[in-house]
Amino acid sequence: MNQESQSKKCRENQARIREKQGNFATGHTPKLDRVPQATEIFAMNTTIPRRLLASQLQVSSIGLGCMGMSEFYGPAEEANNLAVLNHAIDIGINFLDTADMYGTGANERLLAKVLKARRHEIVLATKFGNVRGANGEFLGVSGRPEYVSAACDASLSRLGIEQIDLYYQHRVDPKVPIEETVGAMAQLVAAGKVRYLGLSEAAAGTIRRAARVHPITAVQSEYSLWTRDVEQDVLPTCRELGIGFVPYSPLGRGFLTGAIQSSDTLAPNDWRRQNPRFAADNIEQNRRLLQALSAIAQTRNCTLAQLALAWLLQQGADIVPIPGTRRIARLDENAQATRISLGAEELRRLDAVLADTPVAGTRYATAQMPSVNI
Repeated sequence: MNQESQSKKCRENQARIREKQGNFATGHTPKLDRVPQATEIFAMNTTIPRRLLASQLQVSSIGLGCMGMSEFYGPAEEANNLAVLNHAIDIGINFLDTADMYGTGANERLLAKVLKARRHEIVLATKFGNVRGANGEFLGVSGRPEYVSAACDASLSRLGIEQIDLYYQHRVDPKVPIEETVGAMAQLVAAGKVRYLGLSEAAAGTIRRAARVHPITAVQSEYSLWTRDVEQDVLPTCRELGIGFVPYSPLGRGFLTGAIQSSDTLAPNDWRRQNPRFAADNIEQNRRLLQALSAIAQTRNCTLAQLALAWLLQQGADIVPIPGTRRIARLDENAQATRISLGAEELRRLDAVLADTPVAGTRYATAQMPSVNI
């Protein structure tokens, strides 16, 4: 298949995806009757553009969040997950994100099966700090120096590697000064166990204090078309200090794809059933945002997911979103967002939509909100 034919096939398949997304004004959302093959969407020589986090760590301009492959978003199959992981690397997505708490270590063990053969192709990020018991129960957050060291050794063992590329504190421990936690993390760099350090859901003041102890390469927090809190002070602080920013849940936990019309369609054990934004009253109001975004996506000839990711990518060259998926078709769809450049008028329309369409519900349940932006 020559380049012209590939491009034509790509356009046809993207049109099919958009058509199957349905008309949000009427609430009609048909399902795909056929999953486009990867070779139909991407030329075999396609690669994802690279970006630098903190002018140090080169990664693909979008990464792959792996959490949902092991927990929180309903059942998953290992063979399918491995196929998605390998396909991500094949098309140039080399930035894989996991954490020791995902599946109580299961997610790191899953990635170990890919790392074993393809370690040199992967920039691996993992996290510590959310402590869980042997049966998966949540035991709190720990930033104690001795825990930092033990957690890192346990992750290295599960991953089957000698060095972690980017090691985040998953949640800030309010009981331990950030200087002590980052000091322990810095010792891991000195020991050669970790290359670069990061923080997740840290407040601007915490980021400043941490950066005085050791250079911080990336901050990971929720950021998307329906969650823009970080624009107030966290993102400006990162830019002042030269720290890269990694948005998690860039597709609003799947809502911004248009695929979730009601929480009733989610698996019984899907964490989103407990999320305020997916509650019946809130999700109905939040559909208004989808309706407005859908009109822009149709004009732009792209899918909702691609619009959401393209918007994020254009918020700055220091931003690297990590959408998660367990489907190759979705992975290819997301990757195409790196080819979309939104014009000034489109960005203006998006800003107007976001200003006029408030999001209903907090991003976490009330009990969990105190653990973010610390």
